[in-house]
Amino acid sequence: MKYMLMLYIDEKGMAAADEPAQTKTTAAYTAYTEAMKKAGVWLGGGRLRPTETATLVRLKDGRQQVVDGPYADTKEQLGGYYMIETPDMDSALSWAARCPTAGHGTVEVRPLWY
Repeated sequence: MKYMLMLYIDEKGMAAADEPAQTKTTAAYTAYTEAMKKAGVWLGGGRLRPTETATLVRLKDGRQQVVDGPYADTKEQLGGYYMIETPDMDSALSWAARCPTAGHGTVEVRPLWY
């Protein structure tokens, strides 16, 4: 079954990290991604730019509305995602627990419809 791992992090905390910490974080995600590829569960993924670069699109009364950035006041923001394919939810949860984000943020796991 296919699952989406949504990685929620504190953007301000990540941006404030010094260069050695950022290098260490990048290496941890690279190793994690390679482990998923080697195990044959990795389908895709990516790191998202900060929420200040987001644009919201809505239809209201049939007309398109475009608004800059989300305005939710949250401690963690969606910072990236992985799509994986595993035999079951327990396996997906196991991969989520191995994700570097689990150590400093939150990993949300959801099965896909297809």
